[in-house]
Formats: sequence, structure tokens, C-alpha cells
Amino acid sequence: MSKKKKEAEAEVSEKELELEEIEEIEEVEEAPADDETPEVKAPDDVEVEEEEEEEIIDERIYTVPLRKAYWTGSRLRRANRSVRILKEFVERHMKPEELLIQPEVNETIWSRGMQKPPRRVRIRATKNADNLVRVYLAEG
Repeated sequence: MSKKKKEAEAEVSEKELELEEIEEIEEVEEAPADDETPEVKAPDDVEVEEEEEEEIIDERIYTVPLRKAYWTGSRLRRANRSVRILKEFVERHMKPEELLIQPEVNETIWSRGMQKPPRRVRIRATKNADNLVRVYLAEG
């Protein structure tokens, strides 16, 4: 008789588990209908909004001379020196609390390798309300 009781209990517990799973599925299906879920935006939309939300106080276009990198130090460190010269130039002209150089500017400096960076780079520097300066490549 103990085997029959165990089998009966096992069947009852299996039925209870199935009922619980069905109830959980029903709850999950009902939840979105009851709640108003906000629309999820694509990552591209978020980036555009961040740029629009930033209040740009000042925007300037500069041609930064990087020729100093060629006649100081080793030729194996010219691109590194060029990035430093760019930072110093922007700090001198824009007086930022924080400076962010965009990857495309860095890639332009490093485009011909470490030994032959460009002699000059045309940039667009923008300053926002938090005194944060971002450096982009100038268009054109």
C-alpha cells in the first residue's frame, strides 16, 4: 500500500506543478496587458538625444599644427607626441575642465602609423555647459 500512496502523491504533485506553471504563464501574459510599458528606443535614438540635450555654449574650428612632433624627440614617438600637442592646443584655446578627443580624430593622427602623423589637423571643438570640451574632426 505504501507504493500506491507514493505513486498517488507523485501524481498529485505533478498535477500541482503543471497547474502552477500554467498559472505563471497566465500571469506573464496578463502583465503586459495591464501595465503600460514605455517604448524601448533603439541605441541610435539614445545617442542622438544625448547630443541634442547637451547645451553647446561654444563651438570653434581650428587647424592644429603638429609639425613640432617631427623635430622633437624620437621618430618612433611622433604620433604620441602629436596627440599631446593637440591636447595642449585645445586646453590653451578652450580652457576646459575636462577634454574628450573623439576616436576619429585619434584614428586620423595614427592613420599613417606612429612615425608619420599628419603635419596639421583640422578640428571642431565644442564646449558644453559643464565646461566639457569634445574634439571632433572638422567637416570638409
